[in-house]
Amino acid sequence: MNQQRRLDYIVRYLRADSDQYNDIEISNNNKEKRKLIRSFMNIRIPRMISQEFIEVQDEFLLEETKNKGIITLEEIPTIKEQFGSNVPFAEKISIWQGDITRLKVDAIVNAANSQMLGCFIPCHKCIDNAIHSSAGIQLREECNELMEKQEHEEQTGSAKITKGYNLPCKYVIHTVGPIVNCKLNDEIKKDLENCYNSCLELAALNGIRSIAFCCISTGEFHFPSGEAAKIAVRTVQTFMGKNCEKLDRVIFNVFKDIDLEIYCSLLK
Repeated sequence: MNQQRRLDYIVRYLRADSDQYNDIEISNNNKEKRKLIRSFMNIRIPRMISQEFIEVQDEFLLEETKNKGIITLEEIPTIKEQFGSNVPFAEKISIWQGDITRLKVDAIVNAANSQMLGCFIPCHKCIDNAIHSSAGIQLREECNELMEKQEHEEQTGSAKITKGYNLPCKYVIHTVGPIVNCKLNDEIKKDLENCYNSCLELAALNGIRSIAFCCISTGEFHFPSGEAAKIAVRTVQTFMGKNCEKLDRVIFNVFKDIDLEIYCSLLK
């Protein structure tokens, strides 16, 4: 089955599988079909699905990831190589700007919500949506299993680990960042610090040697980017000071130009 046939199969299957939108019209435009697939995946509640669908979906998503371009660890310079930086652990820290779902590292970090099931808003631009959409529906299924066993929502500052499925990374570490509704305070700052520590501890516990952090809480959760970056860098360097032998590389993944500027100013 080629990519076109996979695309058509998936969009038809997910439409039929939908409880609410099984009569929606499917466009002939492939770009619109991809958007519709993502939308169906985003709104789909965790439940059984056929093995045939999983196989076709996996082939489709792996090809899509390949076409986006996979970035290996060897292609990302450390800040020591890039800038000649002499900050602590410059030989193990990197800054990389781009789509985190392209990174072939041991683990990427997802900024999740307390339900820990991914984003249910169709084609939303948050990182939670992007990661689940690229990984496939198995990621929501595994997250749902973890949450059913836990029987309560995930606490702010904590983290869970899952497989990466159709992402280039081996694992996804999901952490719930703090929400800044009004004024930033010490408790909220501590919550963000706990996010980074929880992810790093999970990484060390699971033999993860390379980890890429997104900018936790700075998007939909409104944590000021500059302060968040300071906490991220300080927490990572403190952890590495005690556990340097457990990590080969920590990548600060940024998407916006302003975040790139902030991290460069802190680490150059």
